[in-house]
Amino acid sequence: MTSAHGNPVRVGVFGLLGSGNLGNDGSLEAVLGYLRAAHPEAVVDALCGGPEAVTARYGIPATRMHWYRGEYRTASRAGAVAGKALGKLVDVFRTAAWVRRHDVVIVPGMGVLEATLPLRPWGFPYALFLLCASGRVSGARVALVGVGAAPIGNRATRTLVRWSARLAAYRSYRDAPSRDAMRAMGVDTARDEVHPDLAFALPAPPAGAPSDTPGQVCVGVMAFHGSDDDRARAEEIHRRYLDGTTRFVRALVEDGRPVRLLTGDDVDAPVVAAILDAVDSPLVTVAETASLADLMKETAAADTVVATRYHNLICALKAGTPTLALSYAAKSDALMAQMGLGVYCHPAREVDADRLLGQFRELERNSAELRRTLTERNQEAARHLERQFTALTAALFPATGHTHAHALREAP
Repeated sequence: MTSAHGNPVRVGVFGLLGSGNLGNDGSLEAVLGYLRAAHPEAVVDALCGGPEAVTARYGIPATRMHWYRGEYRTASRAGAVAGKALGKLVDVFRTAAWVRRHDVVIVPGMGVLEATLPLRPWGFPYALFLLCASGRVSGARVALVGVGAAPIGNRATRTLVRWSARLAAYRSYRDAPSRDAMRAMGVDTARDEVHPDLAFALPAPPAGAPSDTPGQVCVGVMAFHGSDDDRARAEEIHRRYLDGTTRFVRALVEDGRPVRLLTGDDVDAPVVAAILDAVDSPLVTVAETASLADLMKETAAADTVVATRYHNLICALKAGTPTLALSYAAKSDALMAQMGLGVYCHPAREVDADRLLGQFRELERNSAELRRTLTERNQEAARHLERQFTALTAALFPATGHTHAHALREAP
């Protein structure tokens, strides 16, 4: 595949990739799989949060997203504040120079248009705006592919997100509420499509993989402190979440159920440690996972899953395991409804261990029926994502659309 000048098409991928969040890296893996199947001659590199990890795992060159290495650490000293401020200026030129070297830049999935977790406008929203503005100036086609969006209270963050979306050459969303949120922010979404999350394009583990310990329950935990609008009571929300989740795990153990704790980001480790300390039992173990594939294997081997992080839910649903969501945002509710399990949601902000246990037992009673439902919904998701990748080829690689859409269908 070549550009109009006869050279291989240069494709960049952008995001908080390689930074310890397995969901973000899973979205990257899905897009790289698409590119390698449908556009194998494309030259791919990344501008990302963890370039060393991305290069080591995926074999593509990668550049650090921010000039200032302490970008996501709180700046309290004058030197750190000055370094961050200088970094914002330097990043204007660094980002523009990187974008200019590409024909296409893809932002693969992730909740890049939302603030459902604490977020500062001058962090990632600013970086995304620089990317999309640089694409518009240089002529590189920037695509927001299967991204998440949500209403944003902070005016500066909302402005940066709105303009990022407007400046992108292509947009698609991972659920209908995301598209609705961008429309409400003033973005013309008439041509924007909705498809399942990109992680549903990843290979699934063998169906019905046997568990080493019969009756095992996977509990996915999260360093949950509420949304960007909840900063004033973040610690209260976190204590309530941790207390309710711990009580639920203890109740499972008292019933003799083995519990396997899952995470989805490096920041979740303190939550795991707190639960292990509070529920001192050999029935509680911790999964060591380095990818969404690892998470899927863990969830496939479980009888049931109860999880908070969005991509923990996706892994469990993709594996076909009956799942209950500790839901912290509309995206979790939309995902569960899409997969036919909409009634099995429990608010992460107000975890009530007794009510959660009741929902869990109902989930287990309906397990056989839910597994059949998940098989059907996963097949439907796969068909939708094939259409997503075909549409992406038509939008970003129009000269090779027919040939490479066929290659994608033929890929294993």
